[in-house]
Amino acid sequence: MAAHLSYGKVNLNILREAARKDLREFLDKCAGSKAIVWDEYLTGPFGLIAQYSLLKEHEVEKMFTLKSGKLPNADVKNIIFFVRPRLELMDIIAKNVQRYDKIPTSSFRLDFHILFVPRRSMLCEQRLKDQGVLGSFINMEEYILDLIPYDGDLLSMEYESAFRECYLENDQTSLYHTAKGLMTLQALYGTIPQIYGKGDCARHVANMMLRMKREFAGIQNQILPVFDTLLLLDRNVDLLTPLATQLTYEGLIDEIYGINNGYVKLPPEKFAQMKQGEASKDLPTEPKKLQLNSAEELYAEIRDKNFNAVGAALSKKAKIISAAFEERHNAKTVGEIKQFVSQLPHMQAARSSLANHTSIAELVKDITTSEAFFDSLTVEQEFMTGVDTDKVNTYIEDCIAQKDPLIKILRLVCMQSVCNNGLKQKVLDYYKREILQTYGYEHILTLHNLEKVGLLKPQTSSRNNYPTIRKTLKLWMEDANEQNPNDISYVYSGYAPLSIRLTQVLARPGWRSIEEVLKMLPGPHFEERQQLPSGLHKKRQQGENRTTLVFFLGGVTYAEIAALRFLSQMEDSGMEYIIATTKLINGTTWIKTLMEGISWSPK
Repeated sequence: MAAHLSYGKVNLNILREAARKDLREFLDKCAGSKAIVWDEYLTGPFGLIAQYSLLKEHEVEKMFTLKSGKLPNADVKNIIFFVRPRLELMDIIAKNVQRYDKIPTSSFRLDFHILFVPRRSMLCEQRLKDQGVLGSFINMEEYILDLIPYDGDLLSMEYESAFRECYLENDQTSLYHTAKGLMTLQALYGTIPQIYGKGDCARHVANMMLRMKREFAGIQNQILPVFDTLLLLDRNVDLLTPLATQLTYEGLIDEIYGINNGYVKLPPEKFAQMKQGEASKDLPTEPKKLQLNSAEELYAEIRDKNFNAVGAALSKKAKIISAAFEERHNAKTVGEIKQFVSQLPHMQAARSSLANHTSIAELVKDITTSEAFFDSLTVEQEFMTGVDTDKVNTYIEDCIAQKDPLIKILRLVCMQSVCNNGLKQKVLDYYKREILQTYGYEHILTLHNLEKVGLLKPQTSSRNNYPTIRKTLKLWMEDANEQNPNDISYVYSGYAPLSIRLTQVLARPGWRSIEEVLKMLPGPHFEERQQLPSGLHKKRQQGENRTTLVFFLGGVTYAEIAALRFLSQMEDSGMEYIIATTKLINGTTWIKTLMEGISWSPK
């Protein structure tokens, strides 16, 4: 059992166990020994649901990555393909099966099966039929893995192309999966009585949920609701936040090294235990892979802090651990020694955790203390406070001239555009010309995509609403307290994420107080109520917090998650937040999904 999933107000282990049960049932349908052939993208999300030990219990003996060509030799009875419903993957599977069928009949016949994640697709089945292999499969089923529990308060669909599909390709598949995922959640945790939303995609998801509920009108959900409110937020309501550099510990790890499915890969040098006189050639060359979640006590404590407060927290922890180890000298009686020994494993784990995070903090600090990082951050903060957003920025010009990474340039130019409600045509044309001449004309499609989704656009009206939105919602707070924060703006050292301010205002005093600002932001805002069967209305205890599920359609950053956790912990908020999203993103991974001519699937 993943204990860290059940610590919070909502026990997300229930969702994980439901997913594990479905997986076990499918594996048991394929009687005999098995080998799984994985669509590589699925191995990370599946790792959060079921470790290899569970698969082994159900006769899974081998695992391979899906590749074109011949299947590896596996002395098993069943080959199961775990794949997303993608046509290019069907072509690879077809070649795998055809290669096997050409082998002269042996005494041992293989049975083939496909498990589509998260949905079966008629197009894929037709492609297999066209390739002449559809009849080779004994079982073809779908495994509905919509929302994956990442932590005690965090769910993600890991649907990497959701934003691109919705805003660039006008494809609403991800919204259907979202609505289905929310219906699954309600089946396990009770009907959510209140639904609020902002944005076109939010409206679509709410409509689909209400329609699905009507279709099941005869079936009453008799579970006492765990969630009081669902808030659906479109990513395009707040395009600014993901573009900004996150300044929390977890956010910076993601910005610099990338966190994938709860794991980060780091340069190994800082983690090598060098003994005196040992040659440096023996140092490890493989990246150090670490799991990051609240199961690790220290990480849970420091991940949401502004990075400037992490050093002091680690130093304090080091003193506590050191003092705990010193206690052994005071243990005189057998009972005291026995008690010390029983605490030893926990103390050693804490010491190892401290060593790891001290090394990570040093790696991050090397970046954050560099001149390049400071200069870039200064420009970001100037844009957010409305300084010179209407003219060509000299820092961006210099970065292009030095051929800095294109993603860095795009993030800054898009940020300037968003903070200025579009750029003057001559400024926009200048940036485009400079980018294409420096980085290559193939990026013209990328620039077109950024324009289409509203990140980089010409100014169509003389009125820039951003300053009004910034002032009304207090998006910029001077002198944000990074050490002992009293406002969510600490996660970006001054900038309060717009998405989280909307969430905060909804809880108190309510969106009616900011009607004018809501009209300036894209898409409709709405409220829906879902009827509960009689007897299921919650009787709230004195001082009991309400629980809101905030669902980000198109991605959420770790800094936004930190801000929501901060609101949950505020004594007077009266609200606890659970976070759900189509994908955990940062500015780089988000912009990459909108680029053409590069492979943007995760490594």
